[in-house]
Amino acid sequence: MKNYDVAVVGGGPAGIMAAIHAAELKKDVVLIERNDSLGRKLLITGSGRCNLTNTAETSEFIEKFGRKGSFLRSAFKSFSNKDTMEFFKSRGLNLKVEDGGRVFPVTDDADSVLNLLRSCLKEAGVSILYDHRLSHVDVLGNEDETSFKLNFDNSSLKAKCVVISTGGASYPATGSTGDGFRVASELGHRILPLKPGSVPLKTLEKWIWDIQGTSLEDVGLTFKRGKKKIASGEGDVIFTHFGISGPAVLDLSLEVVSALEKGEVQLLMDLKPEIGREDLEEELLKEFEKHGKTYMKNFLKFLMPNRLIPVFLELGDLDPNKTLNQISKHERNSMLNILKSMPLTITGHLPLEKAMVTCGGVSKKEINPQTMESNICQGIYFAGEIIDLCAPTGGYNLQEAFSTGYLAGDSAARSDE
Repeated sequence: MKNYDVAVVGGGPAGIMAAIHAAELKKDVVLIERNDSLGRKLLITGSGRCNLTNTAETSEFIEKFGRKGSFLRSAFKSFSNKDTMEFFKSRGLNLKVEDGGRVFPVTDDADSVLNLLRSCLKEAGVSILYDHRLSHVDVLGNEDETSFKLNFDNSSLKAKCVVISTGGASYPATGSTGDGFRVASELGHRILPLKPGSVPLKTLEKWIWDIQGTSLEDVGLTFKRGKKKIASGEGDVIFTHFGISGPAVLDLSLEVVSALEKGEVQLLMDLKPEIGREDLEEELLKEFEKHGKTYMKNFLKFLMPNRLIPVFLELGDLDPNKTLNQISKHERNSMLNILKSMPLTITGHLPLEKAMVTCGGVSKKEINPQTMESNICQGIYFAGEIIDLCAPTGGYNLQEAFSTGYLAGDSAARSDE
């Protein structure tokens, strides 16, 4: 039975980074992947373009992970977003920065990222086992040291240290089926309830069926229950056959998912967030005066996509065949109301399997943030999405994977020092 210094379970970004770094520290490392190829989920990040990280300061990274973010301070210090960018650039992959500080490869192709990581694994001398699904881990202890036996369907191996980086439970087709949570639980760890993060939302209104596929750019979103605001932000929205999706929705969905546990949530969409209500009214008055003989239905083409116009007219109880010089003050106020706060009722969300990120997982209280080593079982380390951490889209979650992977690999490799 082969005996390794470090066994890394899970060939996603966290596991790959852990394996590369541990091997660079001259350890005998094996990377174990249940699929027949590495990085399947990495290939679909950033819509296949791979949003590697973000240019934000460390303090903003920590803030993006909410109350749980301070846990990542040591990981971000050991391998920061600047380190990630340098890692790829120094190996020949040029990067670019887009809106919101999002960092992408200039190739706009996640394959180029994965190919580079594969080359790094090969260069570092990492052994890779494909089509190996971990069934359970045996702890082998003696007076001098603890080691582990990793059991698969038809084989097993031993390792002094194990990094568990099996991902979450979203997009199971990529291999993230939650195996790591089961193994961690069997080793004595507490698994916090799994929830979808960055997930599309379902709506009560059926008119969205008629405009599915329509997108809105740079709209304001405010989610509320009664007078209490749950979340707000700006960005692009896409109407679907079940509700709404798009970057702005995904970014705010975590708070909405939690709020939905208590019932429906109201969404108010501001189609013109760049201008206040009073200024918008003044602008409309000028346009009405200038184009007084224009029909309402034709004027609205300048304000929104054509497919949204019938919905807007119905919500505002507006006559499409009235000319602008016939519009009353009451009708103008109705227009303003819908332009600044188009209502939708959020009734639910797509299941965890359809989420981009899994929230919940191995409790941070049972992991040493300085090393990523388990406080429950010495020699076991955790990295990536399996830990109870998640952030909005924008490169933050992938950076968390690289940072915790690097720190876990570093700690495991140095465990005998």
